[in-house]
Amino acid sequence: MENASLMPWLAGTALLHSAIVVEKRDALKTWTILLAVLTFALSLMGTFLVRSGVLTSVHAFAVDPERGVAILLLLALATGGGLLLYTLRAASLKAGGLFAPISREGSLVLNNLLLSTACATVFLGTLYPLFLDTVGGSKISVGAPFFNTTFVPLMVPLVAAMAVGPMLAWKRADLPGALARLWVAAVLVVVCVLWALWAHGFRPVMALVGIGMAAWAFFGAFAELAERVRLFRIPLGDSLSRAAGLPRSAWGAAIAHAGLGISIAGMVGTSAWMSEDVRIMHPGDSASLAGYEFRLESVEPAQIANYAAQRGTVTVTRDGQAVATLHPEQRFYPVAKMTTTEAAIHTTFVSDIYVALGGKAEEGDGWTVRLYYHPLVPWIWFGAVVMVIGGLISLSDRRYRLGVPVRRASPAVGGRSAAQPAE
Repeated sequence: MENASLMPWLAGTALLHSAIVVEKRDALKTWTILLAVLTFALSLMGTFLVRSGVLTSVHAFAVDPERGVAILLLLALATGGGLLLYTLRAASLKAGGLFAPISREGSLVLNNLLLSTACATVFLGTLYPLFLDTVGGSKISVGAPFFNTTFVPLMVPLVAAMAVGPMLAWKRADLPGALARLWVAAVLVVVCVLWALWAHGFRPVMALVGIGMAAWAFFGAFAELAERVRLFRIPLGDSLSRAAGLPRSAWGAAIAHAGLGISIAGMVGTSAWMSEDVRIMHPGDSASLAGYEFRLESVEPAQIANYAAQRGTVTVTRDGQAVATLHPEQRFYPVAKMTTTEAAIHTTFVSDIYVALGGKAEEGDGWTVRLYYHPLVPWIWFGAVVMVIGGLISLSDRRYRLGVPVRRASPAVGGRSAAQPAE
């Protein structure tokens, strides 16, 4: 279900970068228009998937087949109409300026190619099982292994090019020269990888690659700004003056790219270094996980307005110091005759700790307790917030504000005045 929102995000990101080439070089106009149509279509597709009931998920909204048909008709009308107009009018658009493959435009084309391919991969993995089921084929499930095999290899060169692209000149650029200006970022990447190696070892090796890519995106985002203000090559005061004079779009782009690096680090950390433990615990028992000590103090019944619960009390300590007191619950809703598990979560800047209370043991006063430690999960959401902030800063750039045409009165002709648009 999450793919419903990922697809328009990928297409929209490609659209934003393609629009830069249209603005700067008057190129890729037909491709940018096509991306705009497809991005809107994928947004409607996401709405259809979460509203129609064709996908079953806890994240889906209320199922309403009639509403799903209406959204599908809107999708067909908007997409079909947009593609029809595109087919009729695309040939009338003049081609823009030419550019070499190694150039700022070339890097943005590579960006579009990888993002569009990734979007098509997610689209195929999401809708192919539905299509196969509709035509009477066997039911299949496309899970994480498919996306890890197809999606991740596309993201690696995308992140690698993210830091290099802003260093390239328009029309034609010197790639070795651009890479040479990223040596400070490369050194910091090595430092981050060595830290991950010291903290977690070689397992898994791909986690080291992921941390390296995250650091490359983060530090590379600001390397271009440092190059533009000539940091450490001229007096610091002059560099600060140059920084103050940079357009907001430059700051916004760097901040957004840095936010993506933060989110990548969070994804790598929680997928590669998470720890979990499931065990039977009695009141007074303790368990260790990821350097934390969990002690089940008690499990007591509780009656709330619309449900009854068994509420546990778990104290969490680290090196003898109290960290948190968590209260996971097993809830029973008598009206719906439904039992749910409510995990207790303790969040810090660098990790999330989850404790979930399972069923009661068949004998004695033991309970099934699930303990989870997810490092760097908050970085995923923090990076997303940073990306949004970067986008808002870019949008606030005066160069992207379009003035509204103002009509002014022309000199009176024959005793009457006529309004004319201002030049």
